[in-house]
Amino acid sequence: MTKKKIVIAIDGHSSCGKSTLAKSLARELGYIYIDSGAMYRVVTLYALRNGWIQNGQPLREKVIEGLKNIKITFHWDEQTEKNTTFLNGENVEDEIRQLEVSQNVSPISTIGEVRHEMVKQQRENGKNKGIVMDGRDIGTVVFPDAELKIFMTASPQIRAQRRYLELKQKGLDVDFDEILKNVEDRDTIDSGREISPLRKADDAIVLDNSNLTRQEQLQWSLEKATEKMEGNES
Repeated sequence: MTKKKIVIAIDGHSSCGKSTLAKSLARELGYIYIDSGAMYRVVTLYALRNGWIQNGQPLREKVIEGLKNIKITFHWDEQTEKNTTFLNGENVEDEIRQLEVSQNVSPISTIGEVRHEMVKQQRENGKNKGIVMDGRDIGTVVFPDAELKIFMTASPQIRAQRRYLELKQKGLDVDFDEILKNVEDRDTIDSGREISPLRKADDAIVLDNSNLTRQEQLQWSLEKATEKMEGNES
């Protein structure tokens, strides 16, 4: 049976492993992973190249005007088995990860017009299907017609424990109670913000990964994707 290409939208709470699952799912299916963070980095790189960031602040009008000259695309590199980011056809995957871009991406990402354009280009990237994207409003705002919508969640305690262990492994001195409070505060902020608040799409499937390994989550998601691709969903 020929499998149709679909759009997979993964939303959910912070520290649920959305990006990890999305990248793994894209790799297994041979799909393109749309990295929204990389897109803001591309705009930042373009602004830096044109001298539109001065003293750590973007020249807002210049950046907005320059958006019409930016086209961002993603391609799956078979040899490296990695997602690659392109700016107007130029491979900038390595350049957008450099420190200067990292230091300037935050103020660029707060510009409303930039966000609007990125959503537009995300949809353009997804028009031929075969993509996976994660975030907090992908299934509700960016791709409301996605064939498969997954909403990831886990208890705040589980998510805090995962983050705590991750930071401890990096040698950082952290306090579990502070991390738990941060997770709970983040949930409140994400769900209560005015623009694109975090909420489960009506047709999204909930994936509570509190007691699941990464491999179990991937297997579950692959089964759901296969059902949609073959049109056999129950």
